[in-house]
Amino acid sequence: MIDIDDQDEVRVVTFDRPGRRNAITPAGLEALEAAVRDPPASVVYLRGAGDAFCAGADLETVAGVADGGDVEAFVRRGQRTANAIENSPSVVIAGIDGAARGGGVELALACDMRIATPQATFAEPGVTFGLFGAWGGTVRLPETVGLGDALDFSLSGRVIDSRNARRIGLVSRVVEDPRTVVEQVAENDPTALEKIKTCLRSRTDEKQREDIEVAAFETLVETHAERLKEFADSS
Repeated sequence: MIDIDDQDEVRVVTFDRPGRRNAITPAGLEALEAAVRDPPASVVYLRGAGDAFCAGADLETVAGVADGGDVEAFVRRGQRTANAIENSPSVVIAGIDGAARGGGVELALACDMRIATPQATFAEPGVTFGLFGAWGGTVRLPETVGLGDALDFSLSGRVIDSRNARRIGLVSRVVEDPRTVVEQVAENDPTALEKIKTCLRSRTDEKQREDIEVAAFETLVETHAERLKEFADSS
């Protein structure tokens, strides 16, 4: 259910289960984690096949967990995959066209950028049947949209469109084709992309973040010394 297509500086990873709106199974989570852990490209483009991005966890899996399954293992599996996306050395961009629900929203939240089409919709419907997003969603959602909008989105279970998702900061852009943004990012220097992501993603305190910035900038200057000199000479 996870399709991988390596294209130059972009690895395209597709939720490929359109008949089930790309609902993801534990095996799919494992395959997704492997796809982003050490990709051969500076940018990973995460997308869905058909008319949905990802409907979240497969309902048969959820039902099995509810019927005496290992709840902790189910939650930890999703968390590990979301963390692998966040910690990937590559920039991971979610291109959301159609429905993103539950775990699909959580996996998108773990991405570095979320780009929606006008047809994209978002919801955390778990609250309507007594659950909530536990794949890191309660951590990443308020970090992304702020506490007020996170509470509104999660407690209401309502569906929001791409315009409102952009308004609250759940997505950074609304475009007809997210691939155009992917290609724009992929044109940039891969070392700089990795260092910028490391600095911005750091969850350490301010002093440690500053130290990380210093080390990363030193590395980039050393790596691109000749290019910088050429640029300075031509300006």
